[in-house]
Amino acid sequence: MKQPSVNIKNKRATFDYELMDTYTAGIVLTGTEIKSIRLGKASLVDTFCYFAKGELWVKNMHIAEYFYGSYNNHTARRDRKLLLNKKELEKIQRGMKDPGFTTVPVRLFINEKGLAKLVVALAKGKKQYDKRESIKEKDDRRDMARMFKR
Repeated sequence: MKQPSVNIKNKRATFDYELMDTYTAGIVLTGTEIKSIRLGKASLVDTFCYFAKGELWVKNMHIAEYFYGSYNNHTARRDRKLLLNKKELEKIQRGMKDPGFTTVPVRLFINEKGLAKLVVALAKGKKQYDKRESIKEKDDRRDMARMFKR
């Protein structure tokens, strides 16, 4: 039996940031965490990435406690290590040194092998007028789609 696909998005990231480069990273998880993710009980709201000792970590990612977990259950908001190649880590770290750039988680999904993956993006923060402009473009696209449906 095929499991339903899990695709958890960080909608706020695309609104607040202009995404430059994206990378797909593995995540170091415990047993109850992956079970909760497979049930879709995760959130990327207010999540960000940081470097510590040359490793990329994700902070504030909420993975709800597994309902059937006992005393082995995990804490909901703990720092989780991201798994990337050394070249990718160096590239992200160089990009983060530029002013105004940060690394933001964009999407959490389960791949074909059943492993949890996190898409992180090197992003530059948008100004308020950029946000208004992106809202206007989104509304225009929606209006155009409505016009073509008629």
